[in-house]
Amino acid sequence: MRIDIITVLPELLEGFVRESILGRAQKKGLVEIHLHNLRDYATNKYRRVDDYPFGGFAGMVMQCEPIDRCISALKAERDYDEVIFTTPDGEQFDQPMANTLSLCENLIILCGHYKGIDYRIREHLITKEVSIGDYVLTGGELAAAVMTDAIVRIVPGVIGDEQSALSDSFQDNLLAAPVYTRPADYKGWTVPEILLSGHEAKIKEWELQQSFERTKALRPDLLKKKD
Repeated sequence: MRIDIITVLPELLEGFVRESILGRAQKKGLVEIHLHNLRDYATNKYRRVDDYPFGGFAGMVMQCEPIDRCISALKAERDYDEVIFTTPDGEQFDQPMANTLSLCENLIILCGHYKGIDYRIREHLITKEVSIGDYVLTGGELAAAVMTDAIVRIVPGVIGDEQSALSDSFQDNLLAAPVYTRPADYKGWTVPEILLSGHEAKIKEWELQQSFERTKALRPDLLKKKD
């Protein structure tokens, strides 16, 4: 899998994509993550990629040309499954979307910035618009980081214990069951006896029950998605 992230602030993402699971996934050769500085595709001597919006609206808007030049250069080298734009008015990012995108071969993620991008880019080049929540960030870099992490961690082979990823919250629209580790008794705070029993079938039954109960109490909206 390859993910190309287009941004005006690559330094915000450089450390993130090199560390932890993302870094290990790249060292294993399972994933490639490339950062592209949009300013490298500007045609003016100041490397400016934004301008004032028509109509007298407030803020600045990312221009068509540098974005088009960058995406066109990438597309000339390979085919892409999706060209994603991070935007507050996009489709809500969730675990099912992460699962689907993890099956793709090549992705482009364009980080929004300023007041947004010239709408013609969204009309002609973007194939998927995605939001990570109903709030506005200074730029799309954090959204791109969140999406990349969620997508890469479930690529086969990235996590040593793949069953761990399958039992995460939001898989099957349920929150994860509580987890415990040693010692079994700490300050009188004890681990549920069932988890110490070694009875695999009963433990699985407990896990599912706990998932349902926690989802019903904390995120009942998720249960509606199962209907």
